[in-house]
Amino acid sequence: MPSLIDLRRRIRSVKNTQQITKAMKMVAAARLRRAQERVVGGRPYAAMLARVLANVAAAAESDQETMRHPLLEVREEKRIQLILLTSDRGLAGAFNSNIVKAAQQFFADHPKAERVDIEAIGRKGRDFFRRRNASITGEHIGMFDKAKFADVSAIARKVAARYSEGEIDAVYILFQEFKSVISQKLSLQKILPIALPEGGGTIDYIYEQPPMELLEELLPRYIDTSVYRAVLESTASEHAARMTAMDAATSNAADVISRLTMYMNRVRQASITREIIEVVSGAAALE
Repeated sequence: MPSLIDLRRRIRSVKNTQQITKAMKMVAAARLRRAQERVVGGRPYAAMLARVLANVAAAAESDQETMRHPLLEVREEKRIQLILLTSDRGLAGAFNSNIVKAAQQFFADHPKAERVDIEAIGRKGRDFFRRRNASITGEHIGMFDKAKFADVSAIARKVAARYSEGEIDAVYILFQEFKSVISQKLSLQKILPIALPEGGGTIDYIYEQPPMELLEELLPRYIDTSVYRAVLESTASEHAARMTAMDAATSNAADVISRLTMYMNRVRQASITREIIEVVSGAAALE
């Protein structure tokens, strides 16, 4: 049976841990508000860009060179690029483990691929697949703390250049899509070759430039926006998962403290009862 001193030390240790988890929950909540605002603000732009791209593509259909664009060329998926978005830190519940499991499932679903390269955004995914000797073409740490469009655009342009030059045949991006504070959805999207959005031709634009020239400008920006939106969604999902995990940890710590306190009181009561019995027994022996 542990002594009272051991129980008090353990209770004090759990209380210290509870203070840490509570502070981490508050920090995650503050960061989540900012990340959520960026996600909500970025979604309309991405949707509008998709609609504009669909209309411009519809106008450029008459051009025989449209489908010969390097970013629209469809090839057999022998060499695949996977952009993997995980967090740089842990203590976010199943956020990282779900993404890693989905990435492993992605490998299993493409057994005929000659090679699957990983462009790792985030420390956890990079460390996991580096230990397994996976092909990592790039690693980007600390991206979620900044999430600047220029930095993300550099990654997207690098991947687009590899696709245009024929080094890879398809590009997928795997991330957690933010739904709510308690809900994040795994999302696997194919961004290259670009599948032109359907529903084009609903708006008859007046073009100063030929539609094909506009399409050449819009396609790289569409890729940049897709990757940047994934980074924003993943950032918000990470903070939401961490806030939920730290809230659960704080509640569990409170339960542990309650049980330990009750057990300590029982031990102390048993100790007092034993001392009383010893005093009474000693007094009875003197009579």
